[in-house]
Amino acid sequence: MTELIWEGKYKDGKKVTPVRIALPFQTIETVNESAQQRQKTLDFFAAEPPADFNNKAWRNRLIWGDKKYVLPSLLPEFAGKVNLIYIDPPFNVGSDFSFTATIADHPDTDENEETQFVKEPSIIEQKAYRDTWGKGLDSYMQWFYETTLLLKELLADDGSIYVHLDWHVSHYAKAIMDEVFSYDNFLNEIIWRRKGGSALGTMGKMSAATDTILLYSKSKEYKFNTVYEMPSQDYIEQNFSKVDENGKRFQATVMRSPSPRPNLMYDYKGYKMPPNGWAVTKEKMKEMEEKGMLYFPKEKSKQIYKKLFLDEYKGQPINSLWDDISTLKGKNSEILNYDTQKPEALLERILKISSNEGDLVLDCFCGSGTTAAVAEKLNRRWITCDLGRFAIHTARKRFLGIANLKPFIVQNLGKYERQQWVNAEFESRPGGTEDRIKQEKAYKNFIIELYHAKPIEGYTWLHGAKAGKMIHVGNVDTPVTVDDIKATIKEFWKLVGKEKSAEKNHIDFLGWDFAFDVNETAKQFAAENNVQIHPIKIPREVLEKKAVDQGDIKFYELASLGIKTKTNKLAVSVTLDNFIIPPDDVPEEVQGKITHWSQWIDYWAVDWNYREDTFHNEWQSYRTKQNPKIELTAAHAYEKKGKYTVLVKVIDILGNDTTKAIEVSIG
Repeated sequence: MTELIWEGKYKDGKKVTPVRIALPFQTIETVNESAQQRQKTLDFFAAEPPADFNNKAWRNRLIWGDKKYVLPSLLPEFAGKVNLIYIDPPFNVGSDFSFTATIADHPDTDENEETQFVKEPSIIEQKAYRDTWGKGLDSYMQWFYETTLLLKELLADDGSIYVHLDWHVSHYAKAIMDEVFSYDNFLNEIIWRRKGGSALGTMGKMSAATDTILLYSKSKEYKFNTVYEMPSQDYIEQNFSKVDENGKRFQATVMRSPSPRPNLMYDYKGYKMPPNGWAVTKEKMKEMEEKGMLYFPKEKSKQIYKKLFLDEYKGQPINSLWDDISTLKGKNSEILNYDTQKPEALLERILKISSNEGDLVLDCFCGSGTTAAVAEKLNRRWITCDLGRFAIHTARKRFLGIANLKPFIVQNLGKYERQQWVNAEFESRPGGTEDRIKQEKAYKNFIIELYHAKPIEGYTWLHGAKAGKMIHVGNVDTPVTVDDIKATIKEFWKLVGKEKSAEKNHIDFLGWDFAFDVNETAKQFAAENNVQIHPIKIPREVLEKKAVDQGDIKFYELASLGIKTKTNKLAVSVTLDNFIIPPDDVPEEVQGKITHWSQWIDYWAVDWNYREDTFHNEWQSYRTKQNPKIELTAAHAYEKKGKYTVLVKVIDILGNDTTKAIEVSIG
């Protein structure tokens, strides 16, 4: 077979294959699950059933993470079980991860002060783009090849995969797909003529008005449902030219038998019988006449015809030229200001052709969530993932707008990805306590150096110093807790006067995650002990060697969320009172347009009974194009008295989340 070769495909005479580290997923949020469903889930997992795809109470999945880690992590549970895959990979457009952020109008003024700005890709997103296009087509083809190898393993034997591309790389992708899925399993090259798209061309060549969608099956046994499209108005006027007494258009279709049969050879009202007889028996012919289904020509020398009414016509079987689906433009309600967004009609057609209700659909280039949204509406199960934080946020809001939405979960690889990174970056022999201590020390010194601080020795909770301030580095697999902060402050006071680096009553706490009550409880304890503390987020970019080598690491202070609560018997209300975020990613000219703290907030949700399992999204308010206002108060009625933990999650206009826990006494 002809083979496409590129730089990096082979190493030492063998094909380079994808990373196959399967990491456990962390569920960070459950959306749209009732209290009864939640309890059943808690009881279910407490019983520790076998982790089997067919036995678990199914939850659709929205996964935040790099597909090079997500796809191999899906394999243990989903290998050979995905019925349909649709991917819409980047076309080398240079802006795969940028997005348009919207700053809402000031809630208390009459003027419309809404404004927008383009948020450039984060370092981790830029890194993913470099991995894909860093060496031009060679790196793209290797990335595409490794991705399709994993997707083939996930695909069921009767499954199909659609790969949506444009003119930049479709011909290269076809050769790779032939190699991975076999030329014999190639089904169609679908041409989507983007109806309603721009007709502007480039000087010296024609405008590009089409995309290519490659369709492959995994085997010769695959699902394929015939889908019909309505013909053009010209076709209708030409072929459905007759109108009955009720004003209904119809087409006169022949009623001839393909072969002679005695019971079909009869005279009917003197009309000419076809050579092989009629298509139905005489009794059926009478029944059809009584129902107004027959067309009788004026001349009896002609044959009787059956009426095919336009409103009963299914249309013509779809072919591989799709020119009847419009792009998203103007005031279309689907538009989410996401550059690569595709129309739902396109995905609806794909899902109807190659899947049935209950089938599992995968899209590992989630974007604005079109594939999963259509799968939800068509009663398919779905998994979708994206590296872009804003893509995950956009998709979550989109799903919440779907009527009768089934519960879904938001996942990432979280601490497991970090554990893998620590073991790879700072070698340790398993089982050796001394080696594990050395590994932890190497990790914390590495973080301190990235923070442009100096490591210090001899302390349990204090690990470094910077400009007279002390530094604590949180563990890679656990959040920084209030108890951690209290212990660190106590150790700080023991070293005052002994440690020359401690020039200020100030400690920076660097952590991957923080307990929900850190910003309030811990700061209050620190203030009582005359110490200023700053919780600082360790960015995920630390895991990427290239970002570290290039000095692209930025640490950010946690946002601060103010909340007021009121209780009345069994009722509680929660009101957002203030929200302060470090505006590092927002241009200065845009910052000046934010005159009310609520303009930073795009979405917020509440878990009314948090039980340290995962965040259960039981109430939410969020901005949409149709309704840009956001509610600042949420209310809830409990069924019985008691103490409850209310967990509030706020997501800002850049897709970053801030969470705060509040204890309430009811009754």
